[in-house]
Amino acid sequence: MHVPPEDLHQTVTSWPFTAWGLDVIGPINPPSSKGKQYILVATDYFSKWTEVIALRNVKEKDVDNFIRHAIIYFHGIPKKIVTDNGTPFKNRGMEKLCLKFGIQHSFSTPYYPPANRLAEAFNKMIVKILKKMVTGNKRDWDEKLQGAL
Repeated sequence: MHVPPEDLHQTVTSWPFTAWGLDVIGPINPPSSKGKQYILVATDYFSKWTEVIALRNVKEKDVDNFIRHAIIYFHGIPKKIVTDNGTPFKNRGMEKLCLKFGIQHSFSTPYYPPANRLAEAFNKMIVKILKKMVTGNKRDWDEKLQGAL
């Protein structure tokens, strides 16, 4: 509450794969047949290209591997990554990775995590797609997946 005011910074990119928004969907109950109950999502701000992985738990190592394999090795080193303040994203491993590759790591505001609108919008779309794919009884899945957002 007592943080000095700061200018708002709009995430504008002029080239594909220079800025990514990362977020986690979950936990989703019941978990998949392989025990995976979280979805790690990365969305490019320019092209809206999305990379997704299902995980049992979202740990520092999982996020590091995902960024390396799904983003850096496949699309190149981004200039910026925007995440919320969750522990999978705010840790020493993430700091080391960003420092090593020269990536600017920005956080959405702690008072309003949905400020990373691109990631939040895509999360809603993924949940809708999952509902349509796995719905046996619509009421059951509405209750289960609603808690994931």
